[in-house]
Amino acid sequence: MTKFASDVEAADALAAAYKNLKSEISKVVIGQEDVVHQILTAIFCHGHSLLVGVPGLAKTLLVQTIATSLELQFKRIQFTPDLMPSDIVGAETMDKERNFKFVRGPIFANIVLADEINRTPPKTQAALLESMQEHAVTIAGQRYDLPGPFFVLATQNPIEQEGTYPLPEAQLDRFMFNIQLTYPSFREEVEVVKNTTSDETRQVNKVLNAEEIAYFQHLVRRVSIVDNVIEYAVGLVNKTRPGVAGASAVATEFLEWGAGPRASQFLVLGAKCHALLNGKYSPDIDDVRAIAKPVLRHRIVRNFKAEAEGISVDELIERLI
Repeated sequence: MTKFASDVEAADALAAAYKNLKSEISKVVIGQEDVVHQILTAIFCHGHSLLVGVPGLAKTLLVQTIATSLELQFKRIQFTPDLMPSDIVGAETMDKERNFKFVRGPIFANIVLADEINRTPPKTQAALLESMQEHAVTIAGQRYDLPGPFFVLATQNPIEQEGTYPLPEAQLDRFMFNIQLTYPSFREEVEVVKNTTSDETRQVNKVLNAEEIAYFQHLVRRVSIVDNVIEYAVGLVNKTRPGVAGASAVATEFLEWGAGPRASQFLVLGAKCHALLNGKYSPDIDDVRAIAKPVLRHRIVRNFKAEAEGISVDELIERLI
């Protein structure tokens, strides 16, 4: 790995690497620039992300392409109602010499795509979420550390909700970002169809490796930030909490529950990374606003009035900002 003379030089290197990453990813994934930016921001912040979108928006392809460009091991788990915790973390088996041996599950990878996480029962969801929190699994009293860096990108289909097991709010809170994938524009879809119906294979080059990613994760945390930006982030989260001092009229009228302290932490951390990726050395209030929606949208709960009037979570966040 290249040694940097100063954090300023390292910050410039991260901004340059980010541009290269976007360029490589765009060879395969057309559009979805905001989604790519948010996923990469979460990775450099060492956070997990929840991807929400209808089928066919290339969620798996996107995550696989990002893993390739970052030279990270990628594994995909399709969540189904009959999936067991051992299918994710692994289990002890007996070999022919009658000795117990731990067989690692697909969770032992750098990037794990948990496809349709709400399709599996809570016990299996909990096995994944424990790994996300502890970066390790415990089998038969033995602890096994997961490889670093480790990220979980979980997907949810917002359309079919019959027979699903929605994640509780406390478990949703472990995800740094809730990233919404939308339909491509007409021109983007034309390019998608051209690329996917030809015989051409596009090669994605590796831009960063695991060691470099770990270095940049520490760099993000070392970024200096002024107190008024931290206070703005904490104040924004405080506005979402109905019934407490500092709550906004929007929260009091339309929210059942507000965001917890993790939201404040992720707003500050995300703002630091957002600033670095855009060539700045310190974040300002605009950087906090830029990542407010993916941080807050799965941490606030609308009340009946908001749902009855058809006011979306994103609209409420806009009002709070």
